[in-house]
Amino acid sequence: MHFVKIKSEIMNRSIKSLIGFDLKETDGDIGEVVDFYFDDQSWTVRYVIVKTGNWFSGKKVLISPQAFQQPDWENEEIAVNLTQEQIKNSPDIDTEKPVSRQQEEQLNNYYPWVGYWGDVHDAGIFGQMPSDLYYEDVTPPPASTVTDTDLSTENNDQHLHSTEDVDGYNIHAVDGEIGKVVDFIVDDSTWKMKYFVVETGSWLNSKKVLLSTRWIKEVNWENSTVIVNIPIEAVKNSPEFDVTEPVKEAAERMLFTYYGKPIDE
Repeated sequence: MHFVKIKSEIMNRSIKSLIGFDLKETDGDIGEVVDFYFDDQSWTVRYVIVKTGNWFSGKKVLISPQAFQQPDWENEEIAVNLTQEQIKNSPDIDTEKPVSRQQEEQLNNYYPWVGYWGDVHDAGIFGQMPSDLYYEDVTPPPASTVTDTDLSTENNDQHLHSTEDVDGYNIHAVDGEIGKVVDFIVDDSTWKMKYFVVETGSWLNSKKVLLSTRWIKEVNWENSTVIVNIPIEAVKNSPEFDVTEPVKEAAERMLFTYYGKPIDE
C-alpha cells in the first residue's frame, strides 16, 4: 500500500472541530477522533487518539498525523494509510495514561513513522526524505519557558499533553489574567497548533480572541497557567474570533500587525 498525499487548500481550523471526524481506509472505517496529544516544545500535534469501531471493541489507539491525508472538512473524514489489521497488531498503548518516549519508539518501530525528537536529516518517510508536511524546526519557541519541573517521568521522557486536558487553562497577560483556553487553531498540513482560542473574562463580555502560541512567555503545567507577552489593554480591542470560520492568511497578518508582532520569523 502506498500513501499518496492529496493536494488541497491548507486550512487553519479549530482543533475541536476535528473531534468526531471519521478515519477511513479502503478496508473500512477505523474509528473516530476523540482527542489529540501535542508536544510541549513545538506545540505540534504528534498523535491523534482514535476510538475504534466494533471491529476492535471500541478500543482507543494512537495514530500519528504522518499516516494522514489532509482532512476532508466537507465530509468530516480523514483518509489514512493504515489497515484495521495493522492497528489490531500495533503496540498496546494505554491512552488513559501518560505516553512515554519508550512507548513512542515502540510505535515508530512498528509503523513507518519517523521520530520527531531526533535529527530529521537522518531519516526519511516511507523511503523518502522528510518534508515540511511532518517537520518543523524542533527548537523550542524562543518566547516559551516551561516552568513545571515535573514534566518528566523517571526516564525524563514525558513531554506530551492532551488538548482536552489543556482546555480551561488560565491565560495571563504580562499584567494580569485574560481568560481561559477553549480551543486551539491547527494547521491541517503541518499539525502545528498555531493559536489559542481564548474566552475572555466578564470584563470583556466573554468574547473569543486568538493569541499565537509563538507569544508564549511561560507555561506552568502544574498550575494550569500560560503567560503570553501581551498586555491586557491590547486584548480589550483585539479582533473577535469567529470559531466557525477558518483562519486565513490575511486574517493572520492583520492579527500580528494589530499586536505589533512579526509574522515571519
